[in-house]
Amino acid sequence: MNPLFIGPIIDVVGKIIDRIVPDKAAAEKAKMDLLAESTRQEFGLALEQVRVNAEEAKHPSIFVAGWRPFIGWVCGVAVAYNFVAYPLLLWGVAAFQIAIDPPELFEGSLMELVMGMLGLAGLRTWEKFKDVARTN
Repeated sequence: MNPLFIGPIIDVVGKIIDRIVPDKAAAEKAKMDLLAESTRQEFGLALEQVRVNAEEAKHPSIFVAGWRPFIGWVCGVAVAYNFVAYPLLLWGVAAFQIAIDPPELFEGSLMELVMGMLGLAGLRTWEKFKDVARTN
């Protein structure tokens, strides 16, 4: 199941538990059991994905084992361009008064891709789920 849907589903089920179970302590225990089971299932899915990734990486064909490194290199080059080369190009254009406009990357999309590659994409969902997310 997509981690983005787990929080709202647990919220809805938690409200149903509140209505069905009159005892507050029992209702809280049921909600915690639901959360624990959800977390176990998420962990199991993540562990299976790690196993699949490990098997893909062992494959002798570059078309199977090579796509992750390719995406990693593309992301690395894009980040280097966006945060190192592009500012230097802008500085060079301004310093030498050259009439060109260096191409800009889409920083928002780039960071989404890099965070997904690094496995950091689910952290925001976890923060919201644990109700520790800041809303700025």
